[in-house]
Amino acid sequence: MATAADPAAPGAVASATEDNRPIRPRASRDEIAQRGVIGVLVLYLVLALVLPIGMVFSKALQQYAFTPDQITIAFGRGGAFEAPRSLQSWIDETGYVVNDGLRASERTRVQIVRIIPRPARAGVEAYRVTDASSAGGQLLLGQEFSAPGQTIEVPAADLGRIQVRPQMSYGLGNFGYYFSQKSLSDSIRNSFVIAAIVVAINVPLAFGFAYALTRTRIRHKEWFRLISTVPILVPSLLPAIGLVYLFGNQGILTPLLFGASIYGPIGIVMASVFFTFPHAVIIMTIALGGADQRLYEAAEVLGASKRRTFWTVTLPGARYGLISAAFVVFTLVITDFGVPKVIGGDYNMLALDIYKQVIGQQNFQIGAVVSIVLLIPAVIAFTVDRVISRAQTAQFSSKAVPYQPDEDVRRDRWMLGHCIAVSVFILGILFMCQFAALAKFWPYNLTLGFQHYQFNKMDGGGWAAYWNSIRLAFFAATIGAVLVFIGAYLVEKGRGFVAGRIGLQFLAMMPMAIPGMVLGLAYIFFFNDPSNPFNFLYGTMAILVINTIVHLYTVSHITATTALKQLDGEFEAVSMSLKQPFLRTMTRVSAPCCLPAIGEMWMYYFVNAMTTVSAVVFLYSPSTNLASVAVLNMDDAGDIAPAAAMAMMIFYTNAAVRILYGLFSRNVLGSLQAWRAR
Repeated sequence: MATAADPAAPGAVASATEDNRPIRPRASRDEIAQRGVIGVLVLYLVLALVLPIGMVFSKALQQYAFTPDQITIAFGRGGAFEAPRSLQSWIDETGYVVNDGLRASERTRVQIVRIIPRPARAGVEAYRVTDASSAGGQLLLGQEFSAPGQTIEVPAADLGRIQVRPQMSYGLGNFGYYFSQKSLSDSIRNSFVIAAIVVAINVPLAFGFAYALTRTRIRHKEWFRLISTVPILVPSLLPAIGLVYLFGNQGILTPLLFGASIYGPIGIVMASVFFTFPHAVIIMTIALGGADQRLYEAAEVLGASKRRTFWTVTLPGARYGLISAAFVVFTLVITDFGVPKVIGGDYNMLALDIYKQVIGQQNFQIGAVVSIVLLIPAVIAFTVDRVISRAQTAQFSSKAVPYQPDEDVRRDRWMLGHCIAVSVFILGILFMCQFAALAKFWPYNLTLGFQHYQFNKMDGGGWAAYWNSIRLAFFAATIGAVLVFIGAYLVEKGRGFVAGRIGLQFLAMMPMAIPGMVLGLAYIFFFNDPSNPFNFLYGTMAILVINTIVHLYTVSHITATTALKQLDGEFEAVSMSLKQPFLRTMTRVSAPCCLPAIGEMWMYYFVNAMTTVSAVVFLYSPSTNLASVAVLNMDDAGDIAPAAAMAMMIFYTNAAVRILYGLFSRNVLGSLQAWRAR
């Protein structure tokens, strides 16, 4: 009997086509909808991340003309100018001489070096023009300008006015200029040195703190855990301000520095230890919390001492966490802008160099160069951290027995002392900022009052900046949590369109490796371009929301995918068999099951949007000033106490929202998630 699989059977189909290509079923309407949503999310990340970062690389390679034939010049008197011509043709017509750059300075040469931007000066010296006529005299008296192709008018002796327009080219000249400047290239060394010192201090501190929380029987663990998260709720500017009041020129603990200055490496290290500490503690707590009790029982049976057990069982089990914490701390320090800006003094660092080049000198090309230099270690650290994270998850097994710490009075006393010392350091800086914000005139009049909270009288944006931050945090948290969850759902639970899902996953992981300063500068290049159809977003609250969502995308995406991995894939299979659209399954099944994770994503967005500085410092306008930027501006203006007051307002806001979310989780989410306890 002939079958459909039999090639000899009449009308049988052995393959999809005559050339043996496999049958590809037509995509269903639901799969088309999924592809459309994935395409929209990919397009969003391309427009809000990939293209702006590409503009940074483009700007870094832009350089001005180095030769006279690449400079356009025109002469005029009154309101009329001759037709523009190249500087080289004008030299040929007049017989003027191009200086070879080797002769001594001459009174009559044209100083083109003064009208070509600094990044291009390395090759300009050989092209100064000398008036060889009997009259002689300077022909150009100019000033610097930085926009490629921009025209500038300068006066010229006996020639009226001259219009000069240098042309733009692409090359590595800006990189050569940057690394030839000792003051700029030193910032690379400074950044690596500071980051290494902070890692060497913070990782052991965090390990000891996490060890006390997970491997001892000390009391009040909940309070210590809560205190360790305080630095997450404040901008990185706050510890720098607190240290100024503690160890500055009029600080209450300045003698403890024995004549050293807090303004420089010491202050940067101390403030960086403060704001990176909770990140390291979270990683180390996870690494130490997954210990297997059976390993310690085996070590005890074999007669190993507690010290030997620590070195042969505890540390090897937490090694991936130690390495991951080190790279996270390193990345946070090397990319931070707020701490060195407030307390760094003359000690240059990479992130601060970007700010100085862009805001201080309007030198966008060199700012782009520094951004790329800063991007390299951030990308390397992120890549290594991801590899380490994957290796860490592979060591847990389903047969592991949760570790139960035994009683050891001496160990617990040491660990309690360690936790108290760290807590005093954290709370001391926080208390100092609050006291300075209330003191009438530090340190001469310590009467307490709220005069420093009159932000409308300060140079920082006033109370409007505070309310702008709350608006930004709410919109970024709400929109970001929804977008990220939808994207994570399609990556984890989507059907078909493998290339699109892989592409979305790749784009979702990119923001973690891009420092905030680099992303903010990229938005200037991309959205401030008049030819960009999205130029209307520049200077609005919308661009701040877009920037914040992209900047914080990766951590939220990982949170969502982790929660979705815990759901059985049978939900989607049953939904497909019932011909239910993915949107209904996602909103009625997956999202309710993942509500705790969605809530944490919302909180992560809100808190970080309130505290972020580096990603938005280039993008705000007078109408969209933010509280974190107001802290920076008031500190620049010398209003340090009001800056501390605004920083504390950010802390109180984040703490209040965190408390409200905790109550919401306990009462509302707890009842909605009651099915988990069945």
